[in-house]
Amino acid sequence: MKIHPTVIISPDAKLEANVEIGPYSVIGADVKIGKDTIIGPHVVIEDYTHIGEGCHIHQFCSIGAPPQDLKFGGEKTRVVIGNFNTIREFVTINRSTAADIGVTIMGDHNLIMAYCHVAHNCQLGDRIVMANGATLAGHVHVEDNAIIGGLTGIHQFSSIGAHCIIGGASAVVKDVPPYTMASGNHAKLFGLNLVGLKRRNFSEKTIKALKNAYRIIFRSNLLLEAALKKAQDEVEDVPEVRHFIKFIQESKRGTCR
Repeated sequence: MKIHPTVIISPDAKLEANVEIGPYSVIGADVKIGKDTIIGPHVVIEDYTHIGEGCHIHQFCSIGAPPQDLKFGGEKTRVVIGNFNTIREFVTINRSTAADIGVTIMGDHNLIMAYCHVAHNCQLGDRIVMANGATLAGHVHVEDNAIIGGLTGIHQFSSIGAHCIIGGASAVVKDVPPYTMASGNHAKLFGLNLVGLKRRNFSEKTIKALKNAYRIIFRSNLLLEAALKKAQDEVEDVPEVRHFIKFIQESKRGTCR
């Protein structure tokens, strides 16, 4: 391991093979860092944080600090970060409160750019991109392959669907359905994320089915319940359409329109 002599590491921390830690970083108690992970200088990783293998955490990040929630009473809660994530300068990722699953969690292969914030109890999937200054309030769920533009704020308890893209400087106060484009303050939908779907090698059959479902649900004059029923009955039954419809049906905050 390449650990600078100025680093402070709790005796309760566990570091696997080939971990690198830069000058003046601090590693707290009950922290686990997977093999081949690189921690830059001046990084603070506080208690009860678990980080997977092959991650690169750049300088001045704060991971595992207590949640910014007045209800927090010092409970032993955690941050769990998966494998091969890139977390850029000045990112903050907070521990959870004891509510719901009691953990702030991130999957694999995510890119979290500089100055982003991931608040308590957030749940992030895989291959997500958060551009500079994007901010997640507490209890936000972000599904796989979502892209969140820079300086965008996501309201607490919101859900961001898979393969969607959110334009920069947006204010998202409702759920963003999967496979769509959203932008604005407050954010509105602007159709499907067709460029992203093609880049991810979605088939023409799937894209056509999603277009039909989107048209029925968001561009017809039907009430939402009737539109969802019509889409279920008439659009070709592919997994992506089922996910699209289910996401909207289960939305607790309502979706952007």
